Amino acid sequence: MRLEELEDVTYEAERGLAWITINRPERHNAFRNRTIDELIFCFKRAWADPEVGVVALTGAGDRAFCAGGDQKQRQETGDYGPSESGLMETETLHRTIRDIPKPVIAAVNGVAVGGGHVLHVLCDLTIAADHALFGQAGPRVGSFDAGFGTAYLARILGEKRAREVWFLCRQYNAATMERWGLVNAVVPLAELRAEVRRWADEMLALSPTALRILKHSFNADSESIAGVGTLAFDTLAIFNESAEAKEGVAAFVEKRKPDFSGYQPKPTTRRPPS
Repeated sequence: MRLEELEDVTYEAERGLAWITINRPERHNAFRNRTIDELIFCFKRAWADPEVGVVALTGAGDRAFCAGGDQKQRQETGDYGPSESGLMETETLHRTIRDIPKPVIAAVNGVAVGGGHVLHVLCDLTIAADHALFGQAGPRVGSFDAGFGTAYLARILGEKRAREVWFLCRQYNAATMERWGLVNAVVPLAELRAEVRRWADEMLALSPTALRILKHSFNADSESIAGVGTLAFDTLAIFNESAEAKEGVAAFVEKRKPDFSGYQPKPTTRRPPS
């Protein structure tokens, strides 16, 4: 892959800061498999570039940072489209954001929900426009992220808040997420890029080796979540083929309330506590 071949993502680097932008505004910057491949490519390009010290991830336009997986694509083809490897490399993208030895700032310029919410959670810092909205949608569309999207979120928000985010699928404004500790700063949309630039410049003035070691040290405490995430993605691949998951996708595309009645788990041989 080369920069000139990018379709879903744009990449630009200037004065030590690389901007990686999901460029699918007509789909609220929802990702398909090609988007994920291109994001991985761009993060690795920033990783390898000795002139880049900080990376910013954002979305095109002023409506959405990322609306998660492209449910229309999933409805049309039964998956998220072709990828270079033949696999959906979501886990690889998550690992790349965590492993790149440079600070990653999420510049949230609009809606960050579902898998898009997970992307901003994985970034080292989040700066949000004041109109941004955050939340989860997985249980509403027959999906979930039971890896970093849940366990790591709980490290940041605490168990009760993280369970609220997932179990209710509400949307929260930027001020609320700043108060809860999931957003570092909130600014008007017109000032978002300039604010990211200011934060990047402060970090670019510091020791890159120290920042690299600090990032890996912070990650070490939550690294065990990666194993749970692998198990969760394996389970999700199976769940996606179920009637329950397909009902969630169909309801989303048809803009109606899903009907999940009849999908409560059947009793098992496991006895409830006495």
